[in-house]
Amino acid sequence: ELLAADAIHGTMNSKYKHTTSKGLSEETRLISKSEMGAPQEGEQNIMTETTEPPSSTDAEVENAADPGQVDGIKEQEDTFVEEAEEASQVKPSIWQRAVAFYTVNSFLILVVIAILLAYAYPPLGADYLQPQITATWIAVMFIFVMAGLGLKTKEFRKAFNRFYFNAVVQIFNFGAVSAVVYGFSRFMESVGALEQSLADGMVICACLPLTVNMVLVLTKSSGGDEAAAVFNAAAGNMLGVFLSPALILMYLGVKGDVNLGEVFYKLGIRVVLPIFVGQMLQKFSERAVQFATRYKKQLKKGQEYCLVFIVYTVFCKTFETGSDSNAGDVFLMIGLQFVLLCTVMVLAWIVLRILFRDEPKLRVMGLFGCTHKTVAMGVPLINAMYEGNPNVGLYTLPLLVWHPMQLVIGSFLAPRLAAFVEHKEAALLLAATPEETTSELPVSTQHDEETPPPAGTKQ
Repeated sequence: ELLAADAIHGTMNSKYKHTTSKGLSEETRLISKSEMGAPQEGEQNIMTETTEPPSSTDAEVENAADPGQVDGIKEQEDTFVEEAEEASQVKPSIWQRAVAFYTVNSFLILVVIAILLAYAYPPLGADYLQPQITATWIAVMFIFVMAGLGLKTKEFRKAFNRFYFNAVVQIFNFGAVSAVVYGFSRFMESVGALEQSLADGMVICACLPLTVNMVLVLTKSSGGDEAAAVFNAAAGNMLGVFLSPALILMYLGVKGDVNLGEVFYKLGIRVVLPIFVGQMLQKFSERAVQFATRYKKQLKKGQEYCLVFIVYTVFCKTFETGSDSNAGDVFLMIGLQFVLLCTVMVLAWIVLRILFRDEPKLRVMGLFGCTHKTVAMGVPLINAMYEGNPNVGLYTLPLLVWHPMQLVIGSFLAPRLAAFVEHKEAALLLAATPEETTSELPVSTQHDEETPPPAGTKQ
């Protein structure tokens, strides 16, 4: 089509030039006649031959854009389109599929590899790599400095606009989920179906705040309220620094191997102080903000590798000291966490439907915000609270099961929730339109003056 347009455009230009040159020639001849007088017969013949261009018909102009040529161009264009479609339909190789799968599930894959390596040779991560310094201090503080640098505290101003919704999300996430999981885990422990350390790990997982990146991504892909997701993720993680340890100690109590003063001291040094430093850098250091923005992907990968390293050292300690748990307990934990996650998601959806019936975007965001748990804060928090405890690996296992499971379920629900939001908003708009139309139209418009009278009536 573009080539045909160029051909027609060139033809029109040649016709325009021909007409213009002919007009100029006629004008030149008239000027010559007026200035020089009437020429002789020979001169007139010479002037006519030199000034008038050869005649051209409209048929010659139309022949320049030959229909056959246009059809040929269209056939070439169709051929190019078909080749492009065939190239796009080429199946990726096995290596490309493997790379794509790893990119999406890199954290889960690295955690599995870390656990297998820890099982193969526990002393490496338990003793030789000095985990009491590298994992407990350096890795944990780096994670929370980056968390403080990335938390958008400006979003807290939006809390006053939706205080009721935000309060529901945070209360359900910290209070309702932890209460349900605590009751279920105590029941399973009392009947002898679950070991105490794994039951305590389920409660610790339930007391953690919601995720940041995962909630934002799933809310956006599901058509939910992104502003509410940003605020609740930031507010939940800030509250979790203080509220999560308090809930854990309230449910599990202060055991003999836990010194309460030492726990809060370690949390203050390893968690609160790094977050405060990150916030100060965000507010007063433009270079730090620019550096974090420029190398955002690299820093995010660094946090991921630190989490994997912490998991590795934790399970090295667990395998070195030994445990009463076996592979059956791990598979049991996977099934129990799946049941619990589905249960709390159903409960959250019912509560959100009752309280926010006509706000589908808030309901979708609330579904993720009420049930998600963060591994970025959970793993270092557990490591800080239960440093030296031989069961710290079992305390971490339920969280490592819950985290990827919420991503799988959320990805499955995302297109269905997006369709629900679209359908619900269309229904709400349709229900509101007749009322607005009826209220806006005056009564006198039922018989418009411009409407022609019925046939047979006199004007």
